[in-house]
Amino acid sequence: MQRLLLLGLNHTTAPLEVRERLAFSPAQQRRAIELLKQQYPQAEAVLISTCNRVELYIAREVHAQPRVQQMIEFLSQFHAVPVDQFRRHLYERAEREAVEHLFGVAASLDSMVLGESQILGQVRQAYDLSRRLGAAGPVLNPLFQRALAVGKQVMNSTPLGEGRVSVSGVAVEYARQIFDHFQDKTVLCVGAGKMSKLALRGFAALKPGRLLVANRDEHKARRLAAQFAAVAVPLTQLDTHLVEADIVISSTGAVEPVITRRHFQGLLRRRRYRPIFIIDLAVPRDVEPAVAELEHVYLYNLDDLQRAVARTHSQRSQVLEQARAIVQQHVQQYLVWQRQRELGPAIDQLYRRCHAIAADEVARALNRIEGLDQPQRAQAEQLMGELARRIVNKILHDPVATLRQADQLHAPAGQYLHALQQLFHLEPAALTALESTQQAGENSADEPRGPQAPEPDQQHDRAG
Repeated sequence: MQRLLLLGLNHTTAPLEVRERLAFSPAQQRRAIELLKQQYPQAEAVLISTCNRVELYIAREVHAQPRVQQMIEFLSQFHAVPVDQFRRHLYERAEREAVEHLFGVAASLDSMVLGESQILGQVRQAYDLSRRLGAAGPVLNPLFQRALAVGKQVMNSTPLGEGRVSVSGVAVEYARQIFDHFQDKTVLCVGAGKMSKLALRGFAALKPGRLLVANRDEHKARRLAAQFAAVAVPLTQLDTHLVEADIVISSTGAVEPVITRRHFQGLLRRRRYRPIFIIDLAVPRDVEPAVAELEHVYLYNLDDLQRAVARTHSQRSQVLEQARAIVQQHVQQYLVWQRQRELGPAIDQLYRRCHAIAADEVARALNRIEGLDQPQRAQAEQLMGELARRIVNKILHDPVATLRQADQLHAPAGQYLHALQQLFHLEPAALTALESTQQAGENSADEPRGPQAPEPDQQHDRAG
């Protein structure tokens, strides 16, 4: 019997200075999954790390590891951050609440910008990484496949997906509130990733005087610049272009700040103290916060953007209700399917075991009856066998019905299932590694499929 756990923090529970210390680069994300597999080989794990959230999903046997405290210690040790510096910002979810949270994340209901287009791809990337590394199995495979399907449905069937926005797009709107026009402005984009591409698309539509792209990989900078009639510049000449820029958008994968206070202070005179608008979209941050203390520098980070877009949540309440209804429908369907998948094999084993015992006792009783010819013996065997099967079915009907009708898998159905397995020495219900792999390949982003629990009368027919 499996248990689903979620441990995480996001833009609503933790400030940027905490999120950036626990964020995972792509290389770190891969290493973290590998370490979790080494430390807890029987557990499944998916790690989502974006600019606004870090979430670790774990599936394991009920009495196995890791426990929540071990998950917290894993984050602490991996990033060398003491637990007391981030513990109060964490949230914990289990079972239904974890499923509901994940489906909401994939549907962009938990994003800084409602309906933002990046989160579904980020969830898919996190799941694909765990699947490739063998860390997603019979629990997390169908769970994340369903989450991706939910996110896609919400985006395609509700107004939430109309005029899709992103954090980068909000940054562009923020700039429009500050500047009246852009024809004489120089926009410098530092970084060439997805966030940078989205920001460039928005600023290119404003037709600035110059649009520059700086990146450590000059080939990536040229390739991105070519899409928006921008100019690629070497990152080694960053100072020169910071002097020229009126607007800077920075979103690199650097671990340390790309622009520091001491560094930028030395450029102020060369800039002739012209105002500069800097948007830092990176986690960890590219721009040292102290840069904002300098004169004529207007620095905004992700938390500043969050405050700017908070009003969109209240403005889209009707759309939110529609999206949440879809999420809730899928949550309930998934939990029913998951309950049947776990209960089905156990119930099947229970009936088979009890019917086998009954059949043995019928045979033993018949052997003690003397003086029966063959037709009489056949008739007695049929009648006694039918009686034994009916008795077994009637005895098991009520406890099996209670298992089937439980609202959630682990409260109290999971407790009953665990007791059932222990009392009757049943094998734990689980999919084989082959079935898990086939399911991941065949059912990607589709409805989860799995074994269904047969009804008691069907068990009677099969056991006969």
